Amino acid sequence: MRIPLPPVQLPDRLVAVAREFEDGRQTPAEPRNAATVILMRPSPDGPEVYYLRRQVSMEFAGGMCVYPGGGVDPRDFDSTVAWAGPAPAEWAARLGCDEETARALVCAAVRETFEESGVLLAGTSPTDVVADTTGDDWEADRVALESRALSLTEFLNTRGLVLRTDLLGVWAAWLTPIFEPKRYRTWFFVASLPVGQVTRDVSTESSSVAWIPARVAADQADAGDLALMPPTYLTSMEVGSLGSPEEVLEVAASRSVEMFTPSVEPLGPGWTLSMPDRLRPLVSARRRA
Repeated sequence: MRIPLPPVQLPDRLVAVAREFEDGRQTPAEPRNAATVILMRPSPDGPEVYYLRRQVSMEFAGGMCVYPGGGVDPRDFDSTVAWAGPAPAEWAARLGCDEETARALVCAAVRETFEESGVLLAGTSPTDVVADTTGDDWEADRVALESRALSLTEFLNTRGLVLRTDLLGVWAAWLTPIFEPKRYRTWFFVASLPVGQVTRDVSTESSSVAWIPARVAADQADAGDLALMPPTYLTSMEVGSLGSPEEVLEVAASRSVEMFTPSVEPLGPGWTLSMPDRLRPLVSARRRA
C-alpha cells in the first residue's frame, strides 16, 4: 500500500470532515500517550534504522513500517523503577510534559523497544549495558512484559538492572490529526544499538522487520516501495540527512520538543496537512532533487 507523502493535496471530502472537527461540529477522539524509538546503527549510507512492518490486520497503521513503540502502560508510571541518567524533571522539561508523564514515557520507550526488538537499554550499573538478551530466559521475560504479566519495574528489579535513560535522546512529538478516529500523542526518541546486542524478529504486532538506512527508507517511500506514515517518513528523512548515529544523538542532546498536530493548510488551489517548520526546507530540497 502506498501512502501519499508530504506535501500531498487532500481530497475535498477529507477537508470537509477536518473543518467539522475544527469548528466544533464533531468531537475529536481522546488521544492516548505513546512512545516510539528510532533505533540506529552505523552504515556507509548514514544512520541505519530498525523498522517493523505492522500486521495488515492491525486496527491502527496496519501494513505500515514503523519504529518500535506503543502506548504507555499504567505501570510505566511506577516511581520506584531503578533509574540512571537525567532525572524525570529534566526529561519533563525536554518532552514538554509533567514529570510523572515524562517518567512513564521514558519507561514505555525502553519497555516497548525490548518487547518489539529484543534490545534492552539497561545495565547492572549506571555505566554498563546488558551485552546479550538472546537467551531463553530473556525471551520468557520479554513475552511476560508483552502480555503485561510482568511490569518493567519487576523485570528490572528481579534481574538487578537499572534503566539507562541516558542512552535515549529526544527527537519529536506528534499528535494524530483531530479528524482521525484513533489518536495518539507520540513522543519520538532516538537510541543507538548497544554494543553486543542484536535485534530479533519477535514482535507479535509485526509481519517482518528490517534494518534500512533512514535516507534509503525515505527514498523507498518516495518510490512507493515502502509504506510509511507521514511522521515516520519525515523523521526518516530528517535522521537520514545526518551522517551517523552519533550525529543524531548530538542533535538530540540539545533538543526539546512541543507536541505537533498536523492541521489543514493551503497547497496551491487545494489543501494539505501541515508539518513542523524545521522540516519544510528538507522536504522542498527533496522535491527539487
